[in-house]
Amino acid sequence: MHRNHGAAMTLMVMTLTVLLAACGGATTPTPSTSRSSATNSSGTQSSGTQSSGTQSSGTQSSSTASSTSPTSASASPGVRAPFAYVLLWPFASVAAAQKWQREALPGGHQPWRLDAGTTAVAFSRQYLGFGEINRVVRTRATAADAHVSVGYRIEGQTGTVAVVHLVRIGSGPTAGRPWEVVGTDDTPSFSLTRPPYGSSVSGTITAGGRIAGVDESIRVTARQLTGVVGSYCCRPAGAAAPWSVPLRLTSTHPGPITIVASTGGHLAAVERFAITGVHPGQ
Repeated sequence: MHRNHGAAMTLMVMTLTVLLAACGGATTPTPSTSRSSATNSSGTQSSGTQSSGTQSSGTQSSSTASSTSPTSASASPGVRAPFAYVLLWPFASVAAAQKWQREALPGGHQPWRLDAGTTAVAFSRQYLGFGEINRVVRTRATAADAHVSVGYRIEGQTGTVAVVHLVRIGSGPTAGRPWEVVGTDDTPSFSLTRPPYGSSVSGTITAGGRIAGVDESIRVTARQLTGVVGSYCCRPAGAAAPWSVPLRLTSTHPGPITIVASTGGHLAAVERFAITGVHPGQ
C-alpha cells in the first residue's frame, strides 16, 4: 500500500513538471525603484528670460533659486512652510511672521512688510547698512515671490546694486502675508557662490564667487539678526576672474547667517552686492 501511494505521488510530480514546462515556467516580477528630487515651489515669474529675474547687466543665475535645501524655519502645527529657502530678514521663522500677522493686521505696525520693494530697500539700508541704496529700480513679482532690483541715484545716474529675492511668508490669504528676503540673484559681473546656499558653516570659511570690473575692492561680512559675526576687508580685484577670501565666524547664535559680499567706490561706496544664506554648524 505504501509502495502504491509512493508510485502515485511520483506520477503526479512528473505530470506537474511536464505541464509547467509546456507553459514556459513561472516568473517572479522584480520590484522597481524610483528617485525623486526636491523642487522649488517659488512659482513662475511673470516676465524675464530665466528663473531668477533679469536686470540690465545681463542674464543672471540665482544662488537661491537653484537651492533645494530646506529652510531652518518651522511652521506652526498644521501650517506647511510655503517654500524651501533660508529665512534671512526681517523674520527669523514662519512662526515669527505669523505672530506679526496677528499683531499687525489689519493696518497695524510696519505695514511696509507687505510691499516687496519697500522690504528690499529696507533690507539693504537697515540690515546690511548700505545707506546709499534708496530706491527700487525694477520689480518682477508673482503672488509667491519677487525679484526686486535696488539701487541709487547719484549725479544724475541711476545704478542697480543688486537684485533681491523675496518670498511670501506666514499664513492665510496671499495679500496679508509679509515678504521675506531669502537671497540675491547672481550676475555675470558679481556673484557669491561659496559657501553653498543653505549649507552649515563654522570656524573659518571660504567665501567666493566671480567678479568683472576695474579696481574693485571686495568686502565680505557675515550677519545674523543679533549682529555681525564675521568680517573681511578687503580683497582687490580687477578683470573678470574668480575671487575668494577667508572669513572667520565668531559668536554665532542659532538661526540663519547672511553672508554679504560688496564692492564699489567709483560712484558710490557700495555699487554691487550679493548675498547667500547659510546655517551655523556645530
